[in-house]
Amino acid sequence: MATMQMRTTARAMMAPAVILLLVWMAVPLAATLYYSFQNYTLLNPVVSFAGLDNYYYFITDPNFGAAVLNTIYLVGGVLLITVIGGLFLALLIDQPIFGQGIVRILVISPFFVMPTVAALVWKNMLMNPIYGIFAWLFSLVGLPPVDFLAQIPLLSIILIVAWQWLPFATLILLTALQSLDGEQMEAAEMDGAGVVSRFIYLVLPHLSRAITVVILIETIFLLGVFAEILVTTNGGPGTASTNLPFLVYTQALLNFDVGSASAGGIIAVVVANIVAFFLMRIIGKNLEA
Repeated sequence: MATMQMRTTARAMMAPAVILLLVWMAVPLAATLYYSFQNYTLLNPVVSFAGLDNYYYFITDPNFGAAVLNTIYLVGGVLLITVIGGLFLALLIDQPIFGQGIVRILVISPFFVMPTVAALVWKNMLMNPIYGIFAWLFSLVGLPPVDFLAQIPLLSIILIVAWQWLPFATLILLTALQSLDGEQMEAAEMDGAGVVSRFIYLVLPHLSRAITVVILIETIFLLGVFAEILVTTNGGPGTASTNLPFLVYTQALLNFDVGSASAGGIIAVVVANIVAFFLMRIIGKNLEA
């Protein structure tokens, strides 16, 4: 009886926070879903029912295909850089080196930089073709400067976002790496296993779960990359660096079409949930194994 009363009291104390969280999540989503079925523009705020026209208009937009491909390239490119780079940095930091604590702080520091600030730093201090650091480095070896944001805009966005997420992957993989049994490594070394063999047959299988977690969490967040694109390339040149979130922004605040933008937002949410579902299935199988 007392246990049941304690559970009831605990649920009653948690109820306001849960209700507030549900309202905070459900109200914007419900409003977006409502407007996705309405003809509603900011220039003519007379709302009328549109059915599935907004969804058809958004999917048949000439820029939709390019936005989907750019989203895939962006997510895949950042994951490739962060997983491989994070694994390399984790192996490096795990070694006993002088100033190990300072090195770890420096490695994780980019993760605390705001996306807008990071994009501005890369745009003005590093990638600027006139006075950027990369242009200066090219001049030292007699090469012409590269206008990164104009010539290779999507790759530039990938580098900026990967720089921000690399510390996250490094921390997760470093934590998993430090839980590896040292006796297994010593036994393998005594049996004559080389560095490469130990890495392939001991380290990588041990890190497989951590790598899966990194891929899941990063993918969910990378599907919503927006600030870096807005600050640096503004989706251009043309649609060369436009992803789904930026296409939704274009429809809402540049074309003033709230209905079409809402439909795009719902499509983006559905895509993100589908990706998260399959990644969770993969993680579940990995954990069971």
